[in-house]
Amino acid sequence: MSSKKESLPLHQDLPVADTWDLIPMYADGTVWEKEFAEVDRYAEAFIAFRGRLAESPAVMREAFDTMDRFERFAEKLYCYAHLKADENTADSGNKARLGRIESKFAEISGATAWFEPEIMAMDEAKIKAFMESPELDFYRKSMEELMRERSHILSEKEERLLGLGGDVFSLSGKVFSALNNADMTFPQVLNEHGKKTLLTHGNYSKFLESGSRPVRKRAFEAMLDTYAKFRNTMAATLDGNVKKHVYSAKIRNYPSALEASLFSDNVPVAVYDNLIKAVRGKLPHLHRYLKVRRKALGLRRMDMYDMYNPLVPDYRLKVSFEQAVEWVKAALKPMGKEYCAILEKAFEQRWIDIHECKGKRSGAYSSGCYDSYPYILLNFNGTLNDVFTLAHELGHSMHSYYSNKHQEYHYADYSIFVAEVASTTNELLLHDYLMKQNPEPAFKSYLLCHLADEIRGTIFRQTMFAEFEKHIHELGGKSVTLTADQLCRDYYKLNDDYFGAVIKADRRIEMEWARIPHFYYNFYVYKYATGMSAAVKLSQNILSGDPAKLQDYLGFLKAGDSKDVLDIMKDAGVDLSTPAPVYEALDKFGEVVEALAQD
Repeated sequence: MSSKKESLPLHQDLPVADTWDLIPMYADGTVWEKEFAEVDRYAEAFIAFRGRLAESPAVMREAFDTMDRFERFAEKLYCYAHLKADENTADSGNKARLGRIESKFAEISGATAWFEPEIMAMDEAKIKAFMESPELDFYRKSMEELMRERSHILSEKEERLLGLGGDVFSLSGKVFSALNNADMTFPQVLNEHGKKTLLTHGNYSKFLESGSRPVRKRAFEAMLDTYAKFRNTMAATLDGNVKKHVYSAKIRNYPSALEASLFSDNVPVAVYDNLIKAVRGKLPHLHRYLKVRRKALGLRRMDMYDMYNPLVPDYRLKVSFEQAVEWVKAALKPMGKEYCAILEKAFEQRWIDIHECKGKRSGAYSSGCYDSYPYILLNFNGTLNDVFTLAHELGHSMHSYYSNKHQEYHYADYSIFVAEVASTTNELLLHDYLMKQNPEPAFKSYLLCHLADEIRGTIFRQTMFAEFEKHIHELGGKSVTLTADQLCRDYYKLNDDYFGAVIKADRRIEMEWARIPHFYYNFYVYKYATGMSAAVKLSQNILSGDPAKLQDYLGFLKAGDSKDVLDIMKDAGVDLSTPAPVYEALDKFGEVVEALAQD
């Protein structure tokens, strides 16, 4: 009998209507090749300004404009290449195309590294005079950021060397991605019906949602035992990635890799540390939930594979994609007519690549560029989690759509610090809608459990990841090589700190660090937690029906990178410079847990 993986179709064999439409970017690879051949011409036009920036504000303005045209052109090339590569990560042609544009980006980065150092070499009084000129009014925010970064910008020669090394520095992440998404295979697992099914990234969560504990246990063991076989390779790739971040921070004169990562968003380290402190302080809420879950499942002792199955097993829903779309559209009606009209475009214009297929990148994301649709990659398997994932990724894409529509290219790319806010707000609106649609107590319990798990997974779990990420970078900063033994030992201890009051985890959980791709994203995971905290407040504002609060939220979607991220969020209605939103969100979690306890 053929395995599930063998029976998965290739991307080109899927129904066209269920795949994303990349043709508006490039009709085919031949057109892409023609435009790729033009990259150097755009680069040369920009490089022509080298040595001229101090001539006048008008010349500097023209240089900024030329740089934006160049980057906009190149980003479209990259976007197409990476989307095509993710359709089938094993396709050598797709990988080669992506590798070429990535190499070209590294080459371009080296060739254009003179720009910021040349500005910084100008007399400070002259820079300030330029900033006050009407010709540079549009770019004033960018120049203010350059002034703030002045002590971290290296000489032209040094910047060029770093730029040329970009392709080399990214190798550890590439190796991880190739191993994780293309080369690693998992064993077959007996499902609830006693049939062997090949375990994949795409169906792992479905196994963990099973009402059968032996099925959950088998999937958990099969997944982490497979990673354990590659423990030393995975440790080496993560160690290489951490070393890259530590090296970059040191040579740019940052006190730590964490501070280097937060600097571009102008986010104080206190925001990161306060998140960890707040979550640690609210761990009793988590432990209360785990006890409720343990009792509901009738278990004497819980393990980590008992964290995801619904507490109301009769509501392990199988949801069609069509039903998921209907629910999401209805849930987002409080966003207003314009928002909903734009949302329709996601389905009419085929922004979404829906199904799991052979070689397709695991997980889900929203991605695009200024001159493309805000595309969505899914691996839809018909679970309720998949419905919430659809709402989540649409939140990202709608954020990108609004930002691109209302901002010029230079300020359209919003900070990843706020990237998870719109997505999580959508999830909370979906939860509210579903709670109101079905008065049946069992379904409401199911949804309450889902919301509890979302907050647990997004704030508690991601903060645990953030704490681990901070820890391994601190070790890297002390020139400690991250071995598999060290990573497993430290990860298990941290997991025990968060869950150990109720769970004595199977030792296999120590390998979980190896399957978290976000550890390669340079301090990204904490933004899930701050994003969820903000979304709890903002979703309540939207559901209040207050038109002013809705407009504040839509203003956030339109803002792009036109202001500092903390100021953008304050304008939207939440102050992330304090831990208050985190405490409020976790107290909301406590309320949900108590509601579950009463059922």
